[in-house]
Amino acid sequence: MVFKSIKLCFRSDTFSCQCIVYFAAWVHGDPRKVVYPTDSYGQFCGQTDTLNEKKTILFYFNILKCASPLVLINLQCPTTQLCVSKCPDRFATYIDVQASYRYKPDQWNYFRQFCKPGFNNPRKVVLRDEDCPSMIIPSRPFLKRCFPDFSTKNGVLTVANQTTFKDGRGKTRNVTDLREAANGINNVLDARSVGMKIFEDYAISWYWILIALFFAMMLSLLFLVLLRFTAGVLFWIFIFGVIGIIGYGIWHCYWEYDHLKGIPGSDLTVYDIGFQTDFKVYLQLRQTWLAFMVILCGVEVIIILMLIFLRNRIRIAIALLKEGSRAIGYIMSTLFYPIVTFLLIAICISYWAVTAVFLATSGEPVYKVMANQTLCKYANLTCDPETFNTTNVTKLCPGAQCTFAFYGGESLYHKYIFIFQLANAFVFLWLVNFAIALGQCTLAGAFASYYWAYRKPADIPLWPLFSSFGRAIRYHTGSLAFGALILAIVQLIRVILEYLDHKLKGTQNSFTRFLLCCLKCCFWCLEKFLKFINRNAYIMIAIYGKNFCTSAKEAFFLLMRNVVRVAVLDKVTDFLLFLGKILVAGGVGVLAFFFFTQRIPVFAEEVPMLNYYWVPLLTVIIGSYLVAHGFFSVYAMCVDTLFLCFCEDLERNDGSTAKPYFMSASLHRILGKKKLSPKKAVG
Repeated sequence: MVFKSIKLCFRSDTFSCQCIVYFAAWVHGDPRKVVYPTDSYGQFCGQTDTLNEKKTILFYFNILKCASPLVLINLQCPTTQLCVSKCPDRFATYIDVQASYRYKPDQWNYFRQFCKPGFNNPRKVVLRDEDCPSMIIPSRPFLKRCFPDFSTKNGVLTVANQTTFKDGRGKTRNVTDLREAANGINNVLDARSVGMKIFEDYAISWYWILIALFFAMMLSLLFLVLLRFTAGVLFWIFIFGVIGIIGYGIWHCYWEYDHLKGIPGSDLTVYDIGFQTDFKVYLQLRQTWLAFMVILCGVEVIIILMLIFLRNRIRIAIALLKEGSRAIGYIMSTLFYPIVTFLLIAICISYWAVTAVFLATSGEPVYKVMANQTLCKYANLTCDPETFNTTNVTKLCPGAQCTFAFYGGESLYHKYIFIFQLANAFVFLWLVNFAIALGQCTLAGAFASYYWAYRKPADIPLWPLFSSFGRAIRYHTGSLAFGALILAIVQLIRVILEYLDHKLKGTQNSFTRFLLCCLKCCFWCLEKFLKFINRNAYIMIAIYGKNFCTSAKEAFFLLMRNVVRVAVLDKVTDFLLFLGKILVAGGVGVLAFFFFTQRIPVFAEEVPMLNYYWVPLLTVIIGSYLVAHGFFSVYAMCVDTLFLCFCEDLERNDGSTAKPYFMSASLHRILGKKKLSPKKAVG
């Protein structure tokens, strides 16, 4: 039934395809394969209502056969694996226990818990790790598997303070025989120790981290409010600062140029000395400083000319930034909408992750022949544990066993798992883009209702954010989904190109690598362009309620008719918002640094004792930046919406009584348009 649905999938909508993927994953998948380790019989360790319910840890009969910890974690170690309730805590060998079981039964009772279930014959000769391990060594559980209890004593690797152990075959071996596995295991255990300390730091300092993030939220809100008064000041300070720095650079280049006058060799040209690896050689030439001075003069002139010819557009951009701050002041609820987008994206990620896990674990148990003889021709071949003892494999390869190897399969369904994973990734991208599009359209609708209010704030509708969200859900779902679909297709192609690039990284074909690089660059540019088009199309959808294609076309041509204003507004907005993020994250980070390092006397007694002070400090800095980004993303959407509304206002209205402008008084004065009508002036 599943495979018939696959064929029908290409003739139905993508939602049906995702339902098929979801159905196949849940029918065939089994997340227990990830949660629980699996023994040599394909049984889960620690699974409830089974014989292994209280045996939660996986034990390896002969860990010396495991080359590295990765082999252990991937369940591909060529030795018998058994579920046990606890790891061994002592050294012991089967030969020693066998020799003393009559007068030391406690040792045998302890040792046999690591043997196969039901085995209770200490007189039997076991030399191939068939029924019992030939040796046990002190271990501790990690990742629900028994790892040797390695430690370092005076720079020497030990296990339970011993450097040697008996291997159960009459030989005394050194702990360094496990060095290949020990190195990787020790790194993992060290990482685990660091992880536990980091967790402890979070458990102690979470209260202060939340306070810092709340402070970052208040700073972000304050910055947005102050932009109404400081946007122009901040921008012009930055511009004149850049002009001043470039001017100093011009003076310094002239000073160096004049200072080198008369010095032997300084009048040589770059062509005369040729290519030099030491860049200081070029700094001894007058021609170098002359070139620097000419370049800086050119940049200075370009900036000054741009300021002269674009001064009105810069004033419009600053006025729109101030208007955006005023709009957010009237619709404060929009600042908290990113929480809704975050929750929707979190649901999408959870859905994708669960489906991916079910798909990844939808294989059937695969058993392979494990033979101690290297010349056994049946080694590593698949086998059936139910009929294995009736075959002649055990006769040709004494000691061979049919043990669980991994999960997989060769059926038609398993051949399509990669396609299912690809479809799951595609729908994940689609849903995430839809959640983002819904947020952009909702915010655009709220801010558009502010701009087109004839008298502000009297004509602003009640609950503009909730009204806009309702309209987006009720009327614009299809348009938003279509825009998200186009973007998701491009993103999926980029994912496939990255996958191909990773697979072909070792190839010697230069043309293939060049072609992939070009394709990756082209689709990256295409994705950026589509994000820009989609964002403005959603604004037009929120304003006029037209379909996606019509809105995208009208938005694109509207922006092209105002391309210079778009460029100026974009750069001014990016600069101010980036400055705001740096100020918020940097300010809160500095305060957190002084607090956690006990440099604020008032709070010295309140500072918790931590293992790593950088843990809460880094969390506060990154968290503050993300909080500021969330607030400022709403502000950026507000400015973009007001700009499109402003451009529409200019084209559709003429300032007359019949067609009055809806723009603010400051924008009206900058443009020098007709005088506002009395009714508008009151607003």
